[in-house]
Amino acid sequence: MDKIIIKTEEQINGIRKSAQLAGNTLKFISDYIKEGVSTEYLNNKIEEYIRDNKAIPAPLNYNGFPKSCCISLNNVICHGIPSEKEILKEGDILNVDVTTILDGYYGDTSTMFTIGECTDQAFDLIENTEHALYLGIDQVRPGNYFGNIGYNIGRFAKSKGYSVVYDFCGHGVGLEFHEEPQVEHSCPRNTGYKMQPGMIFTIEPMINLGKAKAIIDKNDGWTARTADGSLSAQFEHTILVTESGFEILSDVGEYDIFK
Repeated sequence: MDKIIIKTEEQINGIRKSAQLAGNTLKFISDYIKEGVSTEYLNNKIEEYIRDNKAIPAPLNYNGFPKSCCISLNNVICHGIPSEKEILKEGDILNVDVTTILDGYYGDTSTMFTIGECTDQAFDLIENTEHALYLGIDQVRPGNYFGNIGYNIGRFAKSKGYSVVYDFCGHGVGLEFHEEPQVEHSCPRNTGYKMQPGMIFTIEPMINLGKAKAIIDKNDGWTARTADGSLSAQFEHTILVTESGFEILSDVGEYDIFK
């Protein structure tokens, strides 16, 4: 395992600005998410907003990824590729995942949206997945084990009858798109490395109504779907370990995710 980077104050300030831009990008795109809109249209608006703010969309051409953000609809767990053929309709739920590069620094965040009236089951999944994220964030403080993030997320999700995706995890971020450590969302208590001030990473639980297993689309090599076709939800923030606890670098305040 490579060393976990302890960021300097200058780096933290740069990563904070990028993470705030990523968060504001989600706030911006929320006004455009509605029935009849294509995910390609949303992708283009997101890229335009990021570039207007003198930044670069990190996913574009990353290991061959063809778009500027990930939009994951209904049973897509993550890495959904926006398409002009994918049109939002009543009852859909979707995750929009944005990563920005601003002045060389990365910020990463995602949130869920709904289109019109979704089912009670879908609504509960979204609310509980967001709650699981914050249970994980509450474990961030100097000296605590990374494993306790996943332990608390997993325990809560399973208590609700959900499964936690194990194929994907959170990660260090800031100077690169993906750094050490891996941040798992279901793991034993008091395991892994201990957190130190200056560490920055994402927590991004992916929670399924059905089985945990993900299947990668063989045609595009990216889109990860639930193995049983069940709904999936995800929320993500970029988190800094401070001297006394944490700072959510990508938090830009509340906005409406239920459209």
